[in-house]
Formats: sequence, C-alpha cells, structure tokens
Amino acid sequence: MNSFDWNAAGDVLPLVLQGFEVTLLATVLGTLVAAVLGLAVAVAGRAPSRFVTVPVRAVMEFIRSTPLLVQLVGAAAFFTSVEPLTIGIVVLGIHYAAYTSEVYRAGIDGVPKGQWEACRALSLSPRRTWQAVVLPQAVRKVLPALGNYAISMFKETPFLAVITVQEMVFEARRYGADHFAYTEAFTLAGLVFLVASYPTSLLMRKLEKRLGH
Repeated sequence: MNSFDWNAAGDVLPLVLQGFEVTLLATVLGTLVAAVLGLAVAVAGRAPSRFVTVPVRAVMEFIRSTPLLVQLVGAAAFFTSVEPLTIGIVVLGIHYAAYTSEVYRAGIDGVPKGQWEACRALSLSPRRTWQAVVLPQAVRKVLPALGNYAISMFKETPFLAVITVQEMVFEARRYGADHFAYTEAFTLAGLVFLVASYPTSLLMRKLEKRLGH
C-alpha cells in the first residue's frame, strides 16, 4: 500500500482551494437561482388557470425525473457558446428549483386558512396578501429545508467537472493524473467538502429547532 505523500498534498492544496472558490461560487449563485425560481414555481402552481399550472408541473416533474448529470451534459451540448460555469450554475439552480418549489408549496399550505380569510375580509389585494401575510410566514418555516438543499447542491458540484468547470474535484483529478497522486488530491478535496459542509449542517439543525418552537 502506498503511503500518503505529504509533499504532494502540499502541492495540490492550493489547486484544491482554487477549485473551492469556483465550487462556492456555483453553490451560492445556484442556490439563489433555486430559491427565487422555486418560489415563482410554487406561486404559479396555485394559479387559477390550468394553462399555467399543468405546464409548470409537467416541467418540474420532468426535471425531478431526470439525473442532474444528464441535464448538465445536455445543456452544455445545446448551449455551446455559453461559459461552462454559467451553464453549471443555471442547471443547478433549475434542478434544485424543482425541489425547493415543493418546499415552498408545503410552507404556503401550512399558512392557516384563517389568515387567508382575514385578508379577504380586509379586502387586501392578492399581491398584498402574498407579500405581507403569506410569504413571510411560509418562507420562515422552510428556511432550514432550503439550507439543507443548498448543502446538497454544494456536495453535487463535482458533477460540473463533466462540462469542464474547474471546481475542486476537477482540479484534484487533473493533479492526480499529472502526478500520479490521486490519493492525496482526492483526500484533500474530500476534507474541504467535510470542513465546509458539516458545520453548515449543524447550523441548519439549530435553525430548524429554533424555528420549530
């Protein structure tokens, strides 16, 4: 069994951290896309017209039923003139919007019926009802779940390597191939994932307990 080469680990660490910056950027921007688009989909899903709800639900079901890897490769093959990182961020955001929309839907459904009735009794417009009453309550309830999806997205960013986005795993694999030091490269990449995601998971648990009271 080969021993761990600390010199190789020292050489690959800057590359892994460089890739971490790309990973973090993709996660943050992808989460923003998923949060905004997921909310829009959840609201559209409650539209009175089936001409809106049926296509929206069909598209979301298609996205949930196909692998992220296939979506990335398909988007990269179709949008050849777009930067791979941009494609990765958008695809991640749309993919996770299909799931965050369900989270938002559950939060909206959890708003007591009395709140809706009170808004109608006060003659509040639908827009005012959503902005001032429904969404503040719904979003507060689903924040921990949204945070957990952000963590899941972070851990799935290695899929971006298949469309040549130079995130952590891409850099680790490239160094390993050039120097025959896969163990050191992937070990460090895994440790960075652990250090970044585990404390965030603990924070989401605390937030969930706090908001649950």
